[in-house]
Amino acid sequence: MTITSTHTKQYVLPATVQGRLYPCESCPLRSLPAFREAEPDELEFLNRFKKGELLAQKGSAVLVEGSRTPHLYTLLSGWGFRFKLLEDGRRQILNYLMPGDLIGLQGSIEGEMQHSIEMLSDSILCVFDRSRLLELYRKHPGLGYDITWLASREERMLDENLLSVGRRSAMERAAYLIAFIHERARCTGLGSGRRLIIPVTQQHVADTLGLSLVHTNKTLRKLSRLGMIEWQEGGCRVINLKELMVIAGWEGLGTGRRPLV
Repeated sequence: MTITSTHTKQYVLPATVQGRLYPCESCPLRSLPAFREAEPDELEFLNRFKKGELLAQKGSAVLVEGSRTPHLYTLLSGWGFRFKLLEDGRRQILNYLMPGDLIGLQGSIEGEMQHSIEMLSDSILCVFDRSRLLELYRKHPGLGYDITWLASREERMLDENLLSVGRRSAMERAAYLIAFIHERARCTGLGSGRRLIIPVTQQHVADTLGLSLVHTNKTLRKLSRLGMIEWQEGGCRVINLKELMVIAGWEGLGTGRRPLV
């Protein structure tokens, strides 16, 4: 099935939910130091809450603005981004999705989705039954707190993005965005150092920062000349993370562990 958006693109919806390949207790993300340990009874509930995995190809839309879905998702592997479209097709990318991120919670509160999700790479998503969300809050307040924590973190990220668009210079915006994505990716097991390629185009960066593509290209070339980044086929590679963070005026993510649902 395909959906045509006003961004002049046909979105291919992922295939139906596959069988269960990763029981929650043996989830490959749980061994990463970025994630907190779950209690045994919470893992038991999550196993019942989970319906299976969804295999999504690069460029497919997991959620489409204006649609309704019976599912929540946690990104198990791969990359994605959340965005909104104006009627004339202009796009604003709101944030980027990485393993461990919860997707689709907004639809539980407001019904129709108010944004879309597109995958930046071939990805695997854990699929959860949205209708059991109230049961989660009632019977497992620890998991309910975890979901609230994730929603709060999303708000903090949006605050930082608004600060970038409103007050940071173009150089500061680009430096912050690339450093932030790099550090989030490193913490979630997507790679580290110069081996990590951020799979975005310069159009993605422009649509995130609220800059024209020409201005974005000039800004990224300036960062490249300063030895901060390298733009190559497949995305962006960070060369000097420390100096990127200095330009951005950003001190990093901190060392706290985050929940995994």
